[in-house]
Amino acid sequence: MRIDAGELTGALGDSVTVLPIVVALAVLTPLSLPHALVAFGVFQIVWGVVYGLPLSVEPMKALAGLAIAGAMSYGELVAGGLLAGAVLLIAGRFGLVGVVERVVGLPVVRGIQLAVGLLLVVTGAELAVGAPGVAAVATLAVVALYAIGYGNASTLVVLAGGFVVAAGTVGVPPPSLPSITPFAGGGPALTLGAVEGAAAQLAMTVGNAAVATALLCNDLFDRDVSADSLAESMGVMTLLSVPAGGLPMCHGSGGLAGKHAFGARTGGANVLLGVGYLLLALVAGVVVAFPLAALGVLLAVVGVGLARTALSGEDRLVTVAVGLLGALTNVGVAFVAGALAWGALRKWDVRGAR
Repeated sequence: MRIDAGELTGALGDSVTVLPIVVALAVLTPLSLPHALVAFGVFQIVWGVVYGLPLSVEPMKALAGLAIAGAMSYGELVAGGLLAGAVLLIAGRFGLVGVVERVVGLPVVRGIQLAVGLLLVVTGAELAVGAPGVAAVATLAVVALYAIGYGNASTLVVLAGGFVVAAGTVGVPPPSLPSITPFAGGGPALTLGAVEGAAAQLAMTVGNAAVATALLCNDLFDRDVSADSLAESMGVMTLLSVPAGGLPMCHGSGGLAGKHAFGARTGGANVLLGVGYLLLALVAGVVVAFPLAALGVLLAVVGVGLARTALSGEDRLVTVAVGLLGALTNVGVAFVAGALAWGALRKWDVRGAR
């Protein structure tokens, strides 16, 4: 494990998508931001030490995106996270991740990701129209940073600007530790929507945060980390985080790739980022005055990034169909319809080959 400039800049690769989503949830739902940041900080450090790699610790984006878009309540987010965590723990323990991946199909996983991206873009646009001037300034900042080659840092710059405005509005609160309160933002609400959200999340997690991350560990770091092991750690992490007031969390492959691109090579990046999250939790109360229009621009940037990644693979027709169905109806329906359609297409291909 190293603690150097590369690990410090690498830590930013994980925060560019984590912080906009977490801040949005704290502003738009009852999520307690201090509790969520403490959970992220603790598990960044834990997995950095355990794996010795700059593994990503991100929110489960399907559940988070649905809650941000108002497609599910905060209680349903909590219940969906607990369900997803339990399934991941069992699947990882008994080596079932590969089975789930084969049944669902990667184009369906990307379709769910596309649906979440579209929902975030729509929600971001709705927030941005409330203060067009603020949204225009934030958008110009993003465009300018992309134009000069620093697009990956654009969300952090807008976030920093938003926090400066918020601090100027309400002042910087005195540092304080969050209280130890079970389900600080509210308890679980087990509904059909929670089950559908958990199913959609599991599709994304198995494909993007277990299988893809395991492959990246080998490709980027020459380390053999199994998808089942990652699923088990994500299950444990979520089942501990959610009751403590945190979010359902996963080891996203995009965050790992981002950390590597920014210079991280060891778990030192996780330790540094974890400490940063813990320090930020001490003054998280300032988020109550974060400009909603700037938050809308951030969500749109994150949503566009998710959608672009989703459309980068093969079988785009299936991906687009599942994505549009999920955005226009709900992701549970899209997940079931997509998995059934993918299974039928695979059988048709096998019969055609004969």
